[in-house]
Amino acid sequence: MTADPATLDVTIVDGYVDEPAHFGVPPYISTYPRYTAGALVDAGVPEDRITYHTIDALRDDRSLWADVADADLMIYVGGMTVPGKYVGGTPAEPDEVRELTWTADGTTLLGGPVRFGVGDENKGAEETERDDLDYDFVAKGDVEAAAHDLVREGLEGFGDRMRDNEEIARWARAGAFVVEQHPNHPDYLIAELETSRGCAYRCSFCTEPLYGDPAFRTADSVVDEVDALSDHGVRDFRLGRQADILAFGGDGEAPNPDALRALYSGIREVAPDLRTLHLDNMNPVTITDYPEKSREGIRIIAEHNTPGDTAAFGLESADPVVREENNLLVSAEECLEAVRIVNEEAGWRPGGPSDENREAAPNFGSDAAPRLPKLLPGINLVHGLKGERTETFEHNRQFLQDLLDEGLMVRRINIRQVMAFEGTEMAETGAEIAHDHKQQFKQYKREVRETIDNPMLQRVAPPGTVLPDVHLEYHQDGKTFGRQLGTYPLLVAIPGERELGATIDVAITDHGYRSVTGVPHPLDLNAASLNELTAIPGIGRSTAGDIVVDRPYDSVEDVRPTAEVDLRRFATARSPEGAD
Repeated sequence: MTADPATLDVTIVDGYVDEPAHFGVPPYISTYPRYTAGALVDAGVPEDRITYHTIDALRDDRSLWADVADADLMIYVGGMTVPGKYVGGTPAEPDEVRELTWTADGTTLLGGPVRFGVGDENKGAEETERDDLDYDFVAKGDVEAAAHDLVREGLEGFGDRMRDNEEIARWARAGAFVVEQHPNHPDYLIAELETSRGCAYRCSFCTEPLYGDPAFRTADSVVDEVDALSDHGVRDFRLGRQADILAFGGDGEAPNPDALRALYSGIREVAPDLRTLHLDNMNPVTITDYPEKSREGIRIIAEHNTPGDTAAFGLESADPVVREENNLLVSAEECLEAVRIVNEEAGWRPGGPSDENREAAPNFGSDAAPRLPKLLPGINLVHGLKGERTETFEHNRQFLQDLLDEGLMVRRINIRQVMAFEGTEMAETGAEIAHDHKQQFKQYKREVRETIDNPMLQRVAPPGTVLPDVHLEYHQDGKTFGRQLGTYPLLVAIPGERELGATIDVAITDHGYRSVTGVPHPLDLNAASLNELTAIPGIGRSTAGDIVVDRPYDSVEDVRPTAEVDLRRFATARSPEGAD
């Protein structure tokens, strides 16, 4: 086997990642495979000798396993440190990760958050342990640095180390080409962008502090990466790889509005035709400790982002006992104040009165512009933490009820049970508390979905709200389901079975607990199906039948006003070809 970098064949397998500050399950592509590809190029491996496959692509086409078997170097990147449910892809299970190394004839390298440990399955209430999964080499530091050094050392070994931001500045641009090998490229792929990693705080369960204190990239470096990705056809971006977007370019705690302005305006300049610009994590303690600078930073983000953006807030627990025992950062009241501030500064909807008078935010109801708000908080709650008791569930319920009663908006509420990883304080406690409270957790979660999630979703996305560019993903029960690209996008059910892979605009008509129903927008009354018409609020099956019988229409106003609904929010009337 050759060890000359210029003649090496390398296969990167993406088993997907999900971390507190990093998405990588499709339609997201994480930084890991891109940076690893860039590190390989930097070490002398030509681009055309680097092959990239997702675990789903390998499941779907067994012939692709030849690339695993025949590679001089096979690199697996993956690992889940938070549990989730996924639509766009299925993360690799430990047995699949082992099968990859058993198949590979060449040298094998394992890396990514999998280095923190694996459980029997990718789910919550799990205890994990470190396992080499039969690989030749395991990157205990950064997999991209390990790949670079392993190639430079003739595949003989490497010293575990963390890469630095100067290397990432090179590797992010050099590895951008690999996105073209992703099965979702170019139409349904959102690139995760890292602005920093590590955290200034030490919550008991979180793996992010294992990366150390925050290390911020420069705005120019991130913008250069966006420029390279856009050159390779990417138009959707998410600033998700950081513990706190407001702290970007600062000391890890205080906001730096000037750095945020350079970052966001720079991205807009190099990718003027981008479709999505979203973020993920925003620390509520930053907002409560530095309210005025935070307000300025939030306004900058809302000026440049795209609608439907979500800033995940790590409240974790509203119980003061749990907060104390797990080094959690904010109280329930402090988090409530942070929600108020984001609502006031970024809860406006583009295309309506609040565009000119943003002090009217948050706004919702029949007079709201028909778009999602620019930026809303998302609430993260974690169960199974040290000190959790029966009262914990009531503290959390009351906090969520307070949000609703005050007329505030949050984009989503994420409730999960803890995963205990070696190196965190929760490793001692493990999943014991989560297991003991499993039944109470299930009942409480169901109650939140019914009493909080549904009315909140109606507030955030009232009937008539338009979701542009919904990508149609799968069929179920005579409906087509799809999502927009972005942070925590709404799952949309559309009547009828439409062509999968297509992209359409949708107007929301009804709400579930965490998903919505909609119809194509604008709905053509002269061509709409009975089920599509019936889905419009205020139109029952009888009225829908009357609309069909009386077709064609020259305008929406010609439809008989048999229902108290403003059809103009949902529909148009195009004269059918050949009609009088």
